[in-house]
Amino acid sequence: MKVVILAGGFGTRLSEETHKIPKPMVEIGGKPILWHIMKIYSTYGYNDFVICLGYKGYVIKEYFANYFLHNSDVTIDIKNNTMEIHNNYSEPWKVTLVDTGLNTMTGGRIKRVAKYLDDETFMLTYGDGVGNINIKELVEFHRNHGKLATVTATQPEGRFGALRLEDNKVTSFAEKMDNKDSWINGGFFVLEPEVINYIKDDTTIWEREPLEKLSKDGELMAYFHNGFWKPMDKLKDKMELEEMWNSGNAPWKIWGE
Repeated sequence: MKVVILAGGFGTRLSEETHKIPKPMVEIGGKPILWHIMKIYSTYGYNDFVICLGYKGYVIKEYFANYFLHNSDVTIDIKNNTMEIHNNYSEPWKVTLVDTGLNTMTGGRIKRVAKYLDDETFMLTYGDGVGNINIKELVEFHRNHGKLATVTATQPEGRFGALRLEDNKVTSFAEKMDNKDSWINGGFFVLEPEVINYIKDDTTIWEREPLEKLSKDGELMAYFHNGFWKPMDKLKDKMELEEMWNSGNAPWKIWGE
């Protein structure tokens, strides 16, 4: 199963970091947050990624094209034009990097990469949020309910729009959280290929018409995640994630050394 990661936004609320690089490349513990997200999936055996690029997408392309240079010691023999890579551990990843447009909305980005998804079930998440999501349980939940879409529902700080739920079924969306017990869209979707038909064009915002229509059609289910989840929306979030990592207490680090 392939994993689609939305990595094309401008990251304006984190402008201190994103004036030179896209938000998914902002580092936590010396690694881009995008790398952390991919490690979460990879821990559960999902290693085939499709990255939706937009703002400064070439930075992400360069990172993966020169992955060994970024993560290994190298000896460069300039005279003989050779390079030796030391301790060249690599991830078991296949990464498809797709330019999906500078101003394309989230839904449009998903539609643009559909040709790389082989008309199969796929996963989707945002390139700026981490959590100790049990991907195995998430996928099993999706397969068992038989609907077109699953969203991971989380309970974060109260600055997000909320999901309205009946049991595990998403019935509608609210602009603001109704109370401290509200659940929100935490990304980490599992989707059937038919969801692409809910996306009109580049102007479609995934979180609006497609999800609302899926909900109305009874095709959107919520997987409740009671563990850690945190987006990196602002510099404060970045600093908090960095502090967790440096303290050795990063809840999303579910992989070994």
